[in-house]
Amino acid sequence: MVRKFLNLTLTIFFLCLSGCTSDSGDMVISRIEKLIQRGDLKAAASMAGQVLKSETHSATECTKIDSLLETIVRIKKEFTLTDSDVIKRMRKYNPFFDKNELRRLEKEHKIDFLPIDNKKFYFKNSIGNIFRLDSTYNGLKTQKDGPEQDSLAHFKLANLAEVLKSTQHFGELANPVKMKLSYTITVAPNAVPPGEMIRCWMPFPRENHSRQQNVKLLQTDPIQHTVSPASDFQRSLYLEKSATANLPTVFHSEIQFTSFAQSFQLTPEMMRPYQQEDLLYQVYVAEKPPQIIFNPRIKSLAKRILQDETNPLHKVRKIYRWINDSVTWASALEYSVMPDIPGFVLENHHGDCGMQTLLFMTLARYAGIPVKWQSGWMLHPGAVNLHDWCEVWFEGFGWVPLDQSFGLQESQNEKIRDFYITGIDAYRLIVNDDISQPFTPGKKHFRSEPYDFQRGEVEWKGGNLYFDKWSWHMEVSYE
Repeated sequence: MVRKFLNLTLTIFFLCLSGCTSDSGDMVISRIEKLIQRGDLKAAASMAGQVLKSETHSATECTKIDSLLETIVRIKKEFTLTDSDVIKRMRKYNPFFDKNELRRLEKEHKIDFLPIDNKKFYFKNSIGNIFRLDSTYNGLKTQKDGPEQDSLAHFKLANLAEVLKSTQHFGELANPVKMKLSYTITVAPNAVPPGEMIRCWMPFPRENHSRQQNVKLLQTDPIQHTVSPASDFQRSLYLEKSATANLPTVFHSEIQFTSFAQSFQLTPEMMRPYQQEDLLYQVYVAEKPPQIIFNPRIKSLAKRILQDETNPLHKVRKIYRWINDSVTWASALEYSVMPDIPGFVLENHHGDCGMQTLLFMTLARYAGIPVKWQSGWMLHPGAVNLHDWCEVWFEGFGWVPLDQSFGLQESQNEKIRDFYITGIDAYRLIVNDDISQPFTPGKKHFRSEPYDFQRGEVEWKGGNLYFDKWSWHMEVSYE
């Protein structure tokens, strides 16, 4: 179910590296790559290790082989459950759950799996996804555990009503919320040798948005720090600390800023033709490999959704509503092992906020609608989390926010129901305006998250420190 994406994964690792390899090096790398594609991870890791010990290959070839070893490690961390694990956990809700029921969920794309070393393994978050994706098990869970209270849904409805009430003009900034963020990254004890320097990049607010104002860095630990230029599309706060034996290494920041809601109650009659000769238009309707690709499947779906539609707002609404009706939110694999994210969503009809956003962006750009990535955090009381959304360019109005995964709201009020198609609430932290952008200072090793940047990135001279080597924690106070 996920194997087809591994071929692309390996390709992306290579594209992120520079330099040439020898013919013999290419042959060895190709053999390792094929082993990974077949799911023969033990054999691939053994061959890669032997190559690195031989010291017969160039530094560039060794770096590429290191990237393959990193791929193997990440795949194993994502697929950790056996069929016995899944069956045992699901029998709490269905005593008759067996392999036949598991096969049904596989065929219906309600559980993600991958054959590894001749044994099938399932995505580590599969159990929660089954309850999200299968109505029968959702009902069984409700019967046994009781209904889940969606406090965020209630909060959104009340908040959006206030935003619309206070908005007098198109795109007017409304309902400011002043927030203080306390963010901590804790590197596990002995993750690196004592005395070695750990390099840490933490999320930092973008400052070129009217919706995000009065950004103040209040405190850092350590005190010495570097804030990347405001022009960086993925904005970061850089810190360094030496590791101490048997103790965690803690990085901390406190940031204050004011965020605004914004609502554009656009109508089709307001739409103007795009200035297609403008650079902005050309950049933001273009493909952006590996995630935004106009392959035959995207082209066919876009034509089916839009038919002969020419009005930009109608196009946006149709794509948004198709994804809203066709894709269910579900916990996602780490993006670094799943580069064809829009393809995964179309294949399985589920995905998290970033996956849904990338699908929207790909369809919209193919349809001639300029759209750009935006992400960071959602900071709603009681629902603080990583989050991705985007912005759509409408001629005469500029960039208009759109949150695909927040979806249509359950309201009889059309303006509230459709709010997130052309609006956004104030409970946001904007960190990114693009994907896969360089950091300041630059990162030396391959990133834990090669596309987005929300949790942070950590490394030392010996390599990248993946997410299992450190934890993150965000606290928000509303002033």
